[in-house]
Amino acid sequence: MPQSVLYLKDASVYQQDNLILSEVNINIDKGEFVYLIGKTGSGKSSFMKTLYADLPLKKGEGSIVGFDLEKLKEKDIPYLRRKLGVVFQDFQLLPDRNVQANLAFVLKATGWKDKSEMEQRIEEVLNKVGMHTKAFKFPHQLSGGEQQRVAIARALLNEPELILADEPTGNLDPQTSIEVMEVLQEINRNGNTILMATHDYALLLQYPSKTLKVEDNQLFEVEQRG
Repeated sequence: MPQSVLYLKDASVYQQDNLILSEVNINIDKGEFVYLIGKTGSGKSSFMKTLYADLPLKKGEGSIVGFDLEKLKEKDIPYLRRKLGVVFQDFQLLPDRNVQANLAFVLKATGWKDKSEMEQRIEEVLNKVGMHTKAFKFPHQLSGGEQQRVAIARALLNEPELILADEPTGNLDPQTSIEVMEVLQEINRNGNTILMATHDYALLLQYPSKTLKVEDNQLFEVEQRG
């Protein structure tokens, strides 16, 4: 039996009182790589924000990495987010700290205490994204692609059950996009479940996978034309 990581039934996504998506029914199993596509402003980001509890699920059923989105309490949100890895379009690295310190900051914030364990974990995730030689560089010393690799490493720190990547190649040129995509594909092959919002259709053609589309306040799975 596949293990469900994300499940929504008859769910509606609201931004304050505005209905963004209605009657959402989806299931993502452990180990899947799933795209989320749709025009700018169609509701992809609002959908993602609902998943990491930036927006509440007001209607319908929803479960993500073992948390009930409908009944989620404020005090549970940090625990939910520890089981998720979120990769943003604009990297969101702290500019005044080097790569090592950026990652250490996240570990400390999520309850890690032992310095040697933290250093070991940082080394592991930087190795996974091919950035182990850049630990002492500051964000402004890195290219956009390198910054995004660090952001992916940051998302991996707490061994998340699901990685939410919100337009991770949105600010990158086509060649760098492919390099970042290769990193994500490799992470997925190692067993991580990934939901990636994108409007880069070239990537979908190059790396076909299950695809969800947002259109006209609806979210549905689209068939890949091979």
